[in-house]
Parts: sequence; C-alpha cells; structure tokens
Amino acid sequence: MKIGSIVIDCRDFDRMATFWQRVLHYVPREPAEADWVVLKDPEGRGPNVSINQTSEERSGKNRLHLDLYTEKQREEVERLLSIGATLHRPREPDEDFVVLEDPEGNLFCIVDTSSRS
Repeated sequence: MKIGSIVIDCRDFDRMATFWQRVLHYVPREPAEADWVVLKDPEGRGPNVSINQTSEERSGKNRLHLDLYTEKQREEVERLLSIGATLHRPREPDEDFVVLEDPEGNLFCIVDTSSRS
C-alpha cells in the first residue's frame, strides 16, 4: 500500500487550488472539475495533493498537516507569504521549522533541511 493523494478540504476551491499549485509547483493531473482536482509533482517525486471543495466549515486545529522541506527556508517563507500564506508561529531558536497557514487557516510547516547531511 502507498499514499495515492493527500486531500485538503476547502470552501473556496479556486483560491485553494491555485494557492497549493503555486506552493508546491504542482500541476493538475487531469483538468479540474468544479470542486475537485488532483495536483501532481511534474517530476514524479512527491505524493499527489488533492483539493476538494466542501460546504463544511473547518473547526479547531487541523489534525494532519504537511511538513514541506527546503534548504532555503527564509526565501520559501517569504515566497509563500507573498502568495497568500500567513505566519502562524515563527521559528523558535531550538527548532528547524516555521508554521504557516494556508488561505483557509490550515497549518503547514516549512522545515529547514540545510544543515542535514
């Protein structure tokens, strides 16, 4: 068994589909439907991320979040803030991650991998 897709539920489908495409540099696997799209890594290295429109409001802290790895944390955080993410919590001195929120308040982390071998 393997992960086929990680699904992100949302209320504003177009905004969230565009946001996550830009965050991950992913492309639609097939043309989007009115309320559903599977985004894929064009290089085939990462898992699919699907965007699913729902009428339900998100409540409370999300129980699952993405950790996005990068060797250029500062640059990526700035890029993501410029495309619609918001800072949830800055990096603490003993941590390697910054916590951001997508446009609908779902948390995700930008993990600095520059010091890993």
